[in-house]
Amino acid sequence: MDEAVLRTVTPAVIGILVRRGVDFATAEDAVQDALVEAVRTWPTDPPRDPKGWLVAASWRKFLDAARADTSRRRREALVEIEPAPGPGEPVDDTLALYFLCAHPSLTPASAVALTLRAVGGLTTRQIARAYLVPETTMAQRISRAKRTVSGVRFNQPGDVTTVLRVLYLVFNEGYSGDVDLAAEAIRLTRQLAASIRHEEVAGLLALMLLHHARRAARTTADGRLVPLAEQDRSRWDTRLIAEGVQVLQNALARDRLGEFQAQAAIAALHADARTATETDWVQIVEWYDELVRLTDSPVARLNRAVAVGEADGARAGLAALAGLDPGLPRYDAVAAYLHERDGDLATAARLYAKAARSAPSLPEIDHLTRQAARLNALLRR
Repeated sequence: MDEAVLRTVTPAVIGILVRRGVDFATAEDAVQDALVEAVRTWPTDPPRDPKGWLVAASWRKFLDAARADTSRRRREALVEIEPAPGPGEPVDDTLALYFLCAHPSLTPASAVALTLRAVGGLTTRQIARAYLVPETTMAQRISRAKRTVSGVRFNQPGDVTTVLRVLYLVFNEGYSGDVDLAAEAIRLTRQLAASIRHEEVAGLLALMLLHHARRAARTTADGRLVPLAEQDRSRWDTRLIAEGVQVLQNALARDRLGEFQAQAAIAALHADARTATETDWVQIVEWYDELVRLTDSPVARLNRAVAVGEADGARAGLAALAGLDPGLPRYDAVAAYLHERDGDLATAARLYAKAARSAPSLPEIDHLTRQAARLNALLRR
């Protein structure tokens, strides 16, 4: 296959799809899929017109993706915003596809990325944001995954751990991103929990239910973010909280702790507090210690610093923050909060403004900008 030809015609093919009404990112994904097919077929069956072949193949890939997205959205439309309690419905083909995309020939990271793109309906940009990597890096990872599985039979399902990671990221995108996938993720996790006895499946389900219970209180009517401490707790869904706590207790009773159970335990402690001031921050720090031990995640360490700041004072929180990479997403927002708690309003205002410039969503940008403006107004008095 002539790579020089591909480099020359690929931008032109993307341009043709864009002129046909396809948005640029979707056109890139469709052409990328067509290129994977070209790598597989051109060595033995080279086309006479490479550009024409790529245009036709890319258009087919776009139509296939559009049909798949329509089918996924139709499934989501059947799910109510607030998931019904109790066991899930019989497993449908969506969950089976999650397992098949988590193919043994792929690394866990590649399997998660491919599944999120092919079945979960997330864009390459959304997946890259979830993995804290540049969009180009994630696009290359997905392309490699597609090439890896292009010649294999999808008759070997992947492992539960990889599927749980996918479901977790899909839920997070629905919970905090710009696509409503949270209810679908809960539906599929219910199905998985009903089909196998697995402590981490139960832990993930509990975590989802406890977070989803706060959904109505997380934003104002005009879409502004409401921090956890300021949320109207009467709007939390007590039915979902009760179910989540019960699912978590059953999982913890098996004494096989995993990261999702630890996260769910933290969420349960927040849900158990009648007011923000009654939150058991000491116990939350202990659970973050467990989570860090299990995952060594920098994000878990960042969240732990906030908890330490609440339990032992802002100076202790800043000390816990000191050893972390300042390039972590939301590092500046956490630092701003702790500096404000410590009385350093000027530093806090500067860090809130800096955090706003790198925030991943418009509601977060708005919230952080308002925080900076509030502190600057106090400093001018």
